[in-house]
Amino acid sequence: MRGTTERIIHAAETLAACFLAFVTALTFVAVVLRYVFSWTIPDSYDASRLLLGVMIFWGIAVTGYRGDHITVELLYNVVPRRGRHVLDVLATLFTLLCMAVFTWAMLGKVLDAYHSGETTFDLHVPLWPAFGLAWVGLFGGVLLLVVRLLRVIRRPASVAPFSASH
Repeated sequence: MRGTTERIIHAAETLAACFLAFVTALTFVAVVLRYVFSWTIPDSYDASRLLLGVMIFWGIAVTGYRGDHITVELLYNVVPRRGRHVLDVLATLFTLLCMAVFTWAMLGKVLDAYHSGETTFDLHVPLWPAFGLAWVGLFGGVLLLVVRLLRVIRRPASVAPFSASH
């Protein structure tokens, strides 16, 4: 299971890197065209912001699974090992619950965009597929946090704690 999960994580990171490269190139070309030739790429702003949203949500999934996000260690460093395990379980559970609520709310946004027919300004490209792709990242984050929670509960030594100093 760990090998499959790591391959999925690697694929998500690779896809996010490709999106980031595309957004960077699109922004650079759009700026050059705007200031040198007084011409704009239709919907370049919308494409950039939508892909950045997708990257952020997929990044949330990866950092939640790995525990790479910012932490506050007020109690973690002073409690004994058993207390750290309890804090890891509680932190993972809390993160999972927050992600589940966020995923549920984002699904509502995807459905609203689908039913309203919301589109980009210039080319009238529907927005719901980009929102849906972002939602897939959030849903993947929930699944990965469930996997992390099970690993933290079963084998705490095999999972890096949310604390970056350990």
